[in-house]
Amino acid sequence: MIPSIHDRGSETIGLIHYLYGPGTKEEHIDPHLVAAFDPLTPDPGRDPKTTYEQLQRLLDQPVNALPAGKRPEKHVWHLSVRAAPEDPVLSDEDWAAIARRVVAATGIAPDGDEAACRWAAVRHADDHIHIIATLVRDDGRRPRLHNEARRAQAECRRIEADYDLRRVPAGDGTAAKRPSSAERHKAEREGRDRTAREELRETVRRAVAGAGSEEEFLDRLKGAGLLVRTKVLPSGDLQGYKVALPDDRNGDNEPVYYAGSTLAPDLSLPRIRKRFSDSTPNQGADTTPSAPALSGPATARRRTATAAWQAMLVIDRGGDAEVAAHIAAAGEVLDALAKTSAAHTRAELREAAFVFERATRSHVQAERGHDGALRRAARDLVHSGPALGRGEDCATTAMAIDMLFFLVTATAHWHAKKNHAQQAAAARQAAEHLRAAYQAAAGIPLAVLYQRGRHLSQPLRQRQAAYLRHAVPELAEQALAEPGWSALAATLADAEAAGHDPAGLLAEAAKRRELATADSITDVLVWRLRRMADLPADATSMPVRASTADPGNRRVTHPLAGRDDQPRRAR
Repeated sequence: MIPSIHDRGSETIGLIHYLYGPGTKEEHIDPHLVAAFDPLTPDPGRDPKTTYEQLQRLLDQPVNALPAGKRPEKHVWHLSVRAAPEDPVLSDEDWAAIARRVVAATGIAPDGDEAACRWAAVRHADDHIHIIATLVRDDGRRPRLHNEARRAQAECRRIEADYDLRRVPAGDGTAAKRPSSAERHKAEREGRDRTAREELRETVRRAVAGAGSEEEFLDRLKGAGLLVRTKVLPSGDLQGYKVALPDDRNGDNEPVYYAGSTLAPDLSLPRIRKRFSDSTPNQGADTTPSAPALSGPATARRRTATAAWQAMLVIDRGGDAEVAAHIAAAGEVLDALAKTSAAHTRAELREAAFVFERATRSHVQAERGHDGALRRAARDLVHSGPALGRGEDCATTAMAIDMLFFLVTATAHWHAKKNHAQQAAAARQAAEHLRAAYQAAAGIPLAVLYQRGRHLSQPLRQRQAAYLRHAVPELAEQALAEPGWSALAATLADAEAAGHDPAGLLAEAAKRRELATADSITDVLVWRLRRMADLPADATSMPVRASTADPGNRRVTHPLAGRDDQPRRAR
C-alpha cells in the first residue's frame, strides 16, 4: 500500500472537481465519499442535491474564517493511498478505516482532537482513495505536519500487516523525489513516456557517468540538448546548476528548470564534485601493462566486464563504504552502456539503468576513490562511441552484460543483508532487465559458436569434455546436458589452439561466484573464457584452424599470464 502526498494547492474546488470528475482518461468510476471529518458531510457523488461548492465551503470554512491576510496561500492538502495490484478489493468500510488511520498518523486529524483539520476521503476506483484536507484547524491554528510523508508510510506498513496485504518495502529517505501528480498529468497530455523530472534525471546521470571534471559534465549536458543555467560565486567558482528540457514550458512559455539536488540527492553539484576529486576517471586507459590502447566499443566492453568482476570481489569482501562507492559507480557503467549500445539492446539496458539508480543510494556513505576501475570503464564506454549491433561489438556487449548481471545480483544480496529493502528490490528488477538485454545480445554470437562446436571432430569434443570433468566435476554433467555445451566446446578448442591450458582456464573461471545458480553454466563459462584468453567474442572472425589445431604443438601457459584481469592477485 503506497501513500503519495501531492503538491499543496490553493483551490479546494479544483481538486474536488477532479476527484468527482471522469478523470483524464475516463478512468474515474462511481466517485463517492467513504469517510470525512464529520459523518454528516454531504456527498456530491451519491446525493444529487449536493453540489461541489457545498462540499468546498464546508471544508474551507476554517480558512475563510481567518482574516484575508492570515490565510495560507496554499491551504489544500492532498494524499492518495493505493493498494498493490495483487491485493484484494477492499470495501468502502475498509477504506474508511484506512483513511481515518492515515489522517490521524499524519497529524491532519489526530485521534480525539475535536478541533482538527477538516478532511474528506473520495473513492473513484477499486484500488485507491484520495484524501483532501484544508490546512487550517477549527481553532484557527495550523496543523503540525512535520515528516507527515514518513508517518504515512509507517502507518501503511501497519495497515498492510493488519489487512494481510502485500508488504511494500519501507523507504529510508534516500530515494529521488517522485514526480507530482501535476507533472504526471502534464506528461500524459504531451505524450511523454516519462515526466520531465524523470527524463532530466536520466540525462544528468548519463552526463556524469565517467566524467572527469565540471567542464566535461556541463559540456555533456549541453551536448544532450538540455538548457543549462549555472550560478557562479564572486570568486568565479561554480555554486550550482539547473537544467530544463527545451520543450517543457510553463504557462508563461518559459522553460521549467530543475536544480540537480531536486532531481536526486546525489546529483547536487557538491555530490557530483566528489566523484571528480576522489576517483581518477581522467586515466582513460587501464593501468595494467598488457592493456592495449582503447580502440573502440568492443575493447571498452571487454574492460567493462573485467572491472565488473573486480567490483564483485569488493562487494563480496569489502567494507561498507567501499562497497557503496562501487555500487554507485556500477550505476554509471549501466548508464554509459545504455547510452552507447545498439538499438536491439538499448531499451532493456535503459530500463536496467533507470531502476538500478534506486540501488545506488542508501544511508551507507560511499567512500569515493576506490571505484576508479568502474568509473574508467564508464568513461571508456562513452568515449569509445556507439556500438554496432553486430560482430565483435554485439558479442562483447553480451560479454559485458553477462558480468554486469552478476554484479547487480551481488548488489541485491548486499542490500538485502543490510535490510535495504527498496535498494535490494531495485537491484533485482534491474537484473531482470539485464537478463532480457543479454538474451537479445547473445543470440547470434552464441549460435555461431554452437555451430562451430557441432562441427568439431568427435575426439576433440571428447577431449574438451574431459577438461570440463577434470576442472569442475561438480558441474560437469549439468553443463554437458545444456544446449550451450557445443558453444563451450568450441571456446575450449579455440583457447587450446591459442596456446592456453583449457583445464586451467576452466578451473579459474569456475572459482568465480554465482556459477552454480546461473541460468546457463555454459553461457557464463563461454564469456569468461573468451575474455580471460583474449579470444574474439565474435567467433566468425576466428580462422577455421583455430578449432582443429593439433594440441601436441601448442604452447601451454599459465591461464592468466599477461592478461588484463588477475583474480589470484586480487584475492
